[in-house]
Amino acid sequence: MTDPTSLSVVEAASALRRGDLSQDELFGAYRERAAADDTNSFTWLADDLQAGLGDRDAAPGTDRPLAGVPLAVKDLFCVTGVPTASASNLLRGYLPPYTATAIARLQDAGATVLGKTNQDEFAMGSSNENSAFGPVLNPWDRTKVPGGSSGGSAAAVAAGLAPAAIGTDTGGSVRQPAALCGVVGLKPTYGSVSRYGMIAFASSLDQAGPITRNVEDAAALFRAMTGPADPNDMTSIGWTGNSPEIDLPTAERLDGVRIGVPTELLGEGIEPGVRASFDAALATAESLGATIVEVALPHARHALSAYYLLAPAEASSNLARFDGVRYGNRADIGQGGLVELYTKTRHDGFGPEVKRRIMLGTYALSSGFYDAYYRRAQQVRTKIVEDFAAVHQEVDLIATPTSPTVAWGLGERTDDPIAMYQADVTTLPQSLAGVPAISIPCGLSDGLPVGLQLSGAAFSEQAILDAAHALELAFAFDGSPARGADSGSVRDGSATASGVAELGAPDPTGKDAA
Repeated sequence: MTDPTSLSVVEAASALRRGDLSQDELFGAYRERAAADDTNSFTWLADDLQAGLGDRDAAPGTDRPLAGVPLAVKDLFCVTGVPTASASNLLRGYLPPYTATAIARLQDAGATVLGKTNQDEFAMGSSNENSAFGPVLNPWDRTKVPGGSSGGSAAAVAAGLAPAAIGTDTGGSVRQPAALCGVVGLKPTYGSVSRYGMIAFASSLDQAGPITRNVEDAAALFRAMTGPADPNDMTSIGWTGNSPEIDLPTAERLDGVRIGVPTELLGEGIEPGVRASFDAALATAESLGATIVEVALPHARHALSAYYLLAPAEASSNLARFDGVRYGNRADIGQGGLVELYTKTRHDGFGPEVKRRIMLGTYALSSGFYDAYYRRAQQVRTKIVEDFAAVHQEVDLIATPTSPTVAWGLGERTDDPIAMYQADVTTLPQSLAGVPAISIPCGLSDGLPVGLQLSGAAFSEQAILDAAHALELAFAFDGSPARGADSGSVRDGSATASGVAELGAPDPTGKDAA
């Protein structure tokens, strides 16, 4: 039959149900490709289907619609007995005793874990260069970043190393790397997917979402990930959309759909090539029957400032648990005391970007500055929520470029945190508002993918997926990056084609665990 790695998730699941393809054959084909990865997308790979917690004896069917489909999973999702480091030296070798609810629900639907994907440490970054395992390389051009923090997940899907991947989105970390790698990334409504078992960055913002080759696959995975509210997650709402569950999208037209374009998110910083692709996408939407209108999100321009106060503040609290006492790696302090243990463990274990955000967040929460910074940022967030609610009284969807630029060069922004943070300027408002959004590839600029972002009101995922599907058909984007792109050395060879073990992945036997 056709090369099994050319099949989408839905196609592969159908082939498995018909018996045209075996679970071992599909898993083995992707395992072989992933083992030869030269993008540094994986931190750990399952040796076989059983190691990936799959079940050969589970018959595919309507109750297990993803039976036999292997998935790449971001390294911050806990999976029982599987190394989970959140790309940090502090957790290198940690083996969780439980599985994240979102992953468990995918496994209940029959999916198996192919491997854990590289990311920015503790999901803090926009380029996937802040990883203890080295940077991930963009499959379209291996001298470019894949975006972050779910860069490994996006690169794995774009490079054909996995049929789909699961990432997390705090300020754009599913959508932005999906845009830069030319794949589809869905950020669901906050609370619609349980956060239990996700290593927390910013608890009021973190949300799990799928990264896939097409919109139909994103719908199939999201349908499995969501469900009833999770009693293990106090922020979990579960699926409360208009329909009992998400349907696979079939729309080919946008008749009657009103799409708003906020001028506040189309100003300075949008590259000309990105703007040209975005304008062409809007013209395509009009040709499919959509009505394009200008809308106002007056407080969206403050989202960047508010986010980089709120998210670090929550991070400074969440990451306080990593102290070398209960789990993770512990610094050797000889006869030193508890304060020295905390200090040296966190100094040695955390990378520069994590330390930067912890310090920023702690400062924002400190006495004398709480009202001036943190409380003020919360007030701005409330205004952003109100802006989105008002706009969605007028339009069904909001459209923006997903990223103001295409992928930039490795190391190009590492010494300029502000320039790095501005990569998320068009994705942050939706995250602060807690509304769903999707990124789909809509063209190329300088030979690199451009993403179109569509967002909607809370729990409007079905409408977003339907519209994205119609546009995807019209765009007919070729999502296959050139395999022969330059794969030159990065950071003195820290990311090479030498295999997973040489990339410094945690010992899968757990022998290096603290």
